Amino acid sequence: MHASGNADDDRVTRTHGQHEFTTVSSADIHVGRIFALRADEVRMPGGTTSSREVVEHPGAVAVVALDDAGRVVLVHQYRYPLGRRLWELPAGLLDVADEDPLDTAQRELAEEVGFAAEQWSVLVDIASSPGFTDEAVRVFLARGLSDVGRPLATGDEEADLVFERLPLSTAVRLVFDGEIVNAPTVSGLLAAQAVGEGRAQSRAPRAQWYDRPQRFPARRKQV
Repeated sequence: MHASGNADDDRVTRTHGQHEFTTVSSADIHVGRIFALRADEVRMPGGTTSSREVVEHPGAVAVVALDDAGRVVLVHQYRYPLGRRLWELPAGLLDVADEDPLDTAQRELAEEVGFAAEQWSVLVDIASSPGFTDEAVRVFLARGLSDVGRPLATGDEEADLVFERLPLSTAVRLVFDGEIVNAPTVSGLLAAQAVGEGRAQSRAPRAQWYDRPQRFPARRKQV
């Protein structure tokens, strides 16, 4: 965290521990196509070690795509772990080796909903659940949309995917109504509203991403 000159910010910046949480040993429990699970023994502040199970993830991107009328593109798709369909931003895994996240976002926007965008910026970076996984998602803002044609669905889930354009204000209301619960979507919609109202600024489209996952992509390079 970087100090911004505010006294409260300075206090938060100075409040941090000194212990190095070194890994004593590590063992793979499962290595799959889109994630891995490992168990680490970690040196704790009291001098003992403790077991930490970590889900390794390739990382992902999501896109708040706004048209000239201020409508946001949302997809409606079935999420098996929750047992229901969710409204979400167009999104995808960083599953192409060494692909820049911006390039992934542009590809996913075209593949999922058939749009390209002239203007791109970074809204927020999210650590999805840092207590047990290194999964991180970068959410982009895309404006100046043009229709490039949605390709035919090639996967089982994509065949059921539909999308709509909703006013951004309506989508934000659905967040607070509990209708939109997907974490990158919630974060992206609220961030886009803040940027649109001049309360925040987005970042350059290739801004540094400190927490982009590294372990699982490194595994794939070794295969």
